[in-house]
Amino acid sequence: MASKYIKWFSEIDKGDTATVGGKGANLGELTGAGFPVPPGFVVSSNAYFDVIEHNNLKSKIASFFAFTNLENTKELVEISRNIQSLILSSSVPKPIIHAIVDAYSRLGSDDPLVAVRSSATAEDLPSASFAGQQETYLNIKGDHILLDRIRACWASLFTERAIYYRHQNNFDHMEVGLAAVVEKMIQSDVSGIAFSIDPVTNNKSVITIEAIYGLGEYIVQGKVTPDHYEVIKKDCSILEKEIKKQTIAYERRGRKNVEIKIPLKFQEKQKLSDSQIVELGLLIKNIEKHYFFPQDIEWALEKGKLFIVQSRPITTLNNDKVDSEKHLGTVIVKGDPASPGLGVGRPVIINDPHKIDKMQRGDILIASMTDPDYVPVMKKASGIVTERGGRTSHAAIVSRELGLPAVVGAVDAIKLLSPEPVVSVNGSTGEVFRGSVRVANTSSSNAISSMKKLKTITKIYVNLAEVERAREVASLHVDGVGLLRAEFMIADIGVHPKEFIKSNTQNIFIDKLASKLKKFTQAFSPRPVVYRATDFKTNEYRNLKGGANYEPKEENPMLGYRGAARYIADRHVFKMEMEAIRQVREDGYKNLHLMIPFIRSPLELVEIKKMLLGVGLRLSQEFKLWIMVEIPSVALNLDDYVRLGIDGVSIGTNDLTMLTLGVDRDNESVAHLYKETNPAVVYLLEKIVKTAKKAGITVSVCGQAASDYADIREKLIKWGVTSLSINVDAVDRVRQEIYEFEKKIWQK
Repeated sequence: MASKYIKWFSEIDKGDTATVGGKGANLGELTGAGFPVPPGFVVSSNAYFDVIEHNNLKSKIASFFAFTNLENTKELVEISRNIQSLILSSSVPKPIIHAIVDAYSRLGSDDPLVAVRSSATAEDLPSASFAGQQETYLNIKGDHILLDRIRACWASLFTERAIYYRHQNNFDHMEVGLAAVVEKMIQSDVSGIAFSIDPVTNNKSVITIEAIYGLGEYIVQGKVTPDHYEVIKKDCSILEKEIKKQTIAYERRGRKNVEIKIPLKFQEKQKLSDSQIVELGLLIKNIEKHYFFPQDIEWALEKGKLFIVQSRPITTLNNDKVDSEKHLGTVIVKGDPASPGLGVGRPVIINDPHKIDKMQRGDILIASMTDPDYVPVMKKASGIVTERGGRTSHAAIVSRELGLPAVVGAVDAIKLLSPEPVVSVNGSTGEVFRGSVRVANTSSSNAISSMKKLKTITKIYVNLAEVERAREVASLHVDGVGLLRAEFMIADIGVHPKEFIKSNTQNIFIDKLASKLKKFTQAFSPRPVVYRATDFKTNEYRNLKGGANYEPKEENPMLGYRGAARYIADRHVFKMEMEAIRQVREDGYKNLHLMIPFIRSPLELVEIKKMLLGVGLRLSQEFKLWIMVEIPSVALNLDDYVRLGIDGVSIGTNDLTMLTLGVDRDNESVAHLYKETNPAVVYLLEKIVKTAKKAGITVSVCGQAASDYADIREKLIKWGVTSLSINVDAVDRVRQEIYEFEKKIWQK
């Protein structure tokens, strides 16, 4: 029976969320990928559900929900207390007890110290975050205490904040289970949180790290303000360091976790050495690369060795920005920017999260720090300011998730802001202004309004991947999606496509992919959405559940089994993608078109066009086929592809640069040689654009060069490029620049 209830990290991966929860699945995934994770096991959700059934609790819990108004704070408190009491007093079947005790004994002799962490089966999804809603217990020792803490984790599935979060996000209370992670305890000298992007600005070129002395609970709670380090992702060099004074820490003393005072000589010292910052930055970079998605990572340093104790997808991506230089007002207090935007309202000091009645909707919440109990109060606020905490504290993370402007680590904010009738919070710069600050005539709202009036001959498309951002990005002044990456959608499905074929459940894969595609086409309709078919490499496909059964190991996957060659060899997999496209188009969304990546020969194009006809996708004015030009041989022989019948090309400057210069763009040893501005690359760009223009087909550029280099953009426009597909954060800047440049050209 042990295998039903106990799963060791080495036995699980990210596809096992249903039984081990998000936290457990990620720890297993990281272990399997070779990252430094402390050893441990998961008490699966089977144990939780069996305890519920053994004690006949399901009907009792359901009856509580049937007669409770979860929007009523008092009723929410009462139902939480009643359900937790039921679980804490329930008996645990002997097979579960024996399985846990046996696994614990195998973790180490003489009752090792462990951390017990709740892992909900619906947590750490790219679209929702249950992080911090259930309990964690540190430095647990002994069978009886371990069993008690696991039972307490089960009960914490029904805390007020967890119940309310599920209620708001339409999760079934009875379907969500809870697993318990039992992980060998790391006695952190230094610990912290890192993001593989800047969580405030969404700058994907940097890694942000926050560090404190002692156990990591104080950084999440915001009890101390951490050091803040920024690392350039490309080469892991240090970009910025902010050293913060720390006077207290949370550490183990004897059998207890206690708050200690830090000796004066260490209080203002840098927590991690420069070499440790670089080492951690490389770990973070590689974890993001493994998951194909920005990550929120917990780490710990013990006796000079770094450990990763958790990784989850970032659910708080936001692109709102406010330019503080155009604000007119007096700064009262300044802290760290935590969540972008501008909030204006009456400052209200809240020291007790249960005193929600003090807050009126639209007030500014001022607190020493926040914890999960503050969430109902935070939802009423138009902005948040805390005296303690960093950009990875609870206040910062939840503010970003709620889309609220927030400033953290604002020393003396309570004293300085309490006399003010109205304040303005700029979460992009960390400033809090006196009064209702408005923006000068060059305000962001005016700028956006005028930007929408700018018309450019060169179409401005956007590169996109995340389903969650479709509507937000569609509201920008863009002409469509020039590169819709398939990889995030496939990774979100999480299972290798051949597993669906093996089980004869292709319809599930097709429906899931079609559902995601439809969200993009709905958001942008009638503007075009150009879907780039899957361009996973073999090492990336292997990371999907079941992938190891189908994918060969290649020395250089960048040059291997990818792109068009894969579609021809794996026709059934490619057919599923095309069926999803056909389904979306038959549902009335004719703005969805197809782009084929990494095509190597004209014969591949011939075969792909045959396969499209085979699934009923016939090229027409309403359904266009593009190819990506990423290989020098295709650039030099583009006429051959034009003659076979294509509607357009898109230049992938990333791979084109790599293959022209012979530089593996994933290899840091030669990264300094990789330059999109190299004359040989520029020569090929000119040849592609002019060939396409002469042939009368559209030509776009979707690689990084289109977003990063103004001089290359100008050259492309002079040669006759019809569109640029750029990163979201560059949309307004590039449109303004192209508008000015085109005006200058046509005036000559």
